[in-house]
Amino acid sequence: MTYPHDLPQGDPQNLQRSLSNRHLQLIAIGGAIGTGLFMGSGKTISLAGPSILLIYMLIGFMVFMVMRALGELLLSNLQYKSFIDFSTDLIGPWAGYFVGWTYWLCWVTIGIADLSAIIYYLEFFNHGQSFGALEGLMISTVAILFVLGLNMVTVRLFGEMEFWFAMVKITAIIVLIAVGLWMILTGFTSSSGAVASVSNLWIHGGVFPKGMDGFLAGFQIAIFAFVGVELVGTTAAETQDPQRNLPKAVNSIPVRIIIFYVLALFVVMCVTPWNQIDPKVSPFVNLFSQAGIASAAIIMNLVVLSSVMSSMNSGVFSTSRMLFGLSGEKQAPNWFAKLSKSAVPANALIFSSICIFIGAFVQFVYKVQTGTNDEVTAFTLATTLSTILFICVWIMIMWSYINYRKRSPELHAQSTFKLPGGVVTCWVVIGFFLATIYFLALDATTLEALKVSPIWLVVLAIGYYAFYRPKYLKK
Repeated sequence: MTYPHDLPQGDPQNLQRSLSNRHLQLIAIGGAIGTGLFMGSGKTISLAGPSILLIYMLIGFMVFMVMRALGELLLSNLQYKSFIDFSTDLIGPWAGYFVGWTYWLCWVTIGIADLSAIIYYLEFFNHGQSFGALEGLMISTVAILFVLGLNMVTVRLFGEMEFWFAMVKITAIIVLIAVGLWMILTGFTSSSGAVASVSNLWIHGGVFPKGMDGFLAGFQIAIFAFVGVELVGTTAAETQDPQRNLPKAVNSIPVRIIIFYVLALFVVMCVTPWNQIDPKVSPFVNLFSQAGIASAAIIMNLVVLSSVMSSMNSGVFSTSRMLFGLSGEKQAPNWFAKLSKSAVPANALIFSSICIFIGAFVQFVYKVQTGTNDEVTAFTLATTLSTILFICVWIMIMWSYINYRKRSPELHAQSTFKLPGGVVTCWVVIGFFLATIYFLALDATTLEALKVSPIWLVVLAIGYYAFYRPKYLKK
């Protein structure tokens, strides 16, 4: 049987390689600079203090190892177009089903979280006043339609939009680092009376001001900041010359983590002591506000909004490609594999957008019934659930790599893009992520999302055994 991903390039039923190296590099950067960095880092700093820098470096290293494993797997067989293909081949049909649908839900959940972030940051331009539930629903609807429109045109337009979204984020962070370093070197005194100095990292309770409990509690939002970095893998089927461009994009991740996470937050906490950072306000916006530069704070809010829109844009793109791949493996309805004249999976795009809207509508109903408009709590709950699901996907990637090494040692020997440490690295990464799931139970808010997550496993099991497995056994 021939599936869509088996068809030759240029076939109207197949995805086309429309993304250039320029697009892939910026998609990799955009994936490495997520909404969690801009919106969630304030809360993470309040939980862990300066030790957040160690958290980001540790998580960054583990995620980089996942990306190296992903890169070697995708390049070992160019028929692999996404996680679905190699997990199905190397673990089994159930694994492809689990990874595909779980990754789809990951991005739907992030889309819902991004809507909360969009509403939250637009409140800055509403004189800090919260929007009503109906206003929030209207904003969410416009955002969903805008992103859907961008993805419906062409794959290249998606690449162009991500390129410019990423450029905005990169420019903003570089400017923030430059301004922050100037404030540190000049001993700038903020409006709160704090003097910018490197000593702010240890004079307010030390590097671990809240002990090991605070350090471990900081992992949830910190991990969420990295979700999306594996988006490079989902674009493999639409990337020109993947053997050359994919390794370049993956290998650049560590430098980006050091610059955009570690250095940026280092500057932020040197300028404003960690215990003076409001967990409900982006520390990037706060840095300029502390300096009394009101216009810069406005600009940073616009940057954060563009970052959130970038996340939604990437999310809708990813969900549609997962549904396309699942349909190709007969693990989802056939109509998800249908491409438009622009070679985009239009039905899959529309379905994913509808699911994100349903999530927004559920939030609307909840706000009406409870009379609350706490976008930060809604964001935390949604991001925790997506973090748990992403960890499951990352573990499946490492499991696939372990099986790949057992089954195809000759392909590993021929590889020019090997995972450092091989199978040993895989087990270390898997152990780390399993420990991280335990860390999520330490916070009351993240624990709630952790309790809900097994429901998805039950839904998947029912779907697999009731619908997909009987079809597979008949083949």
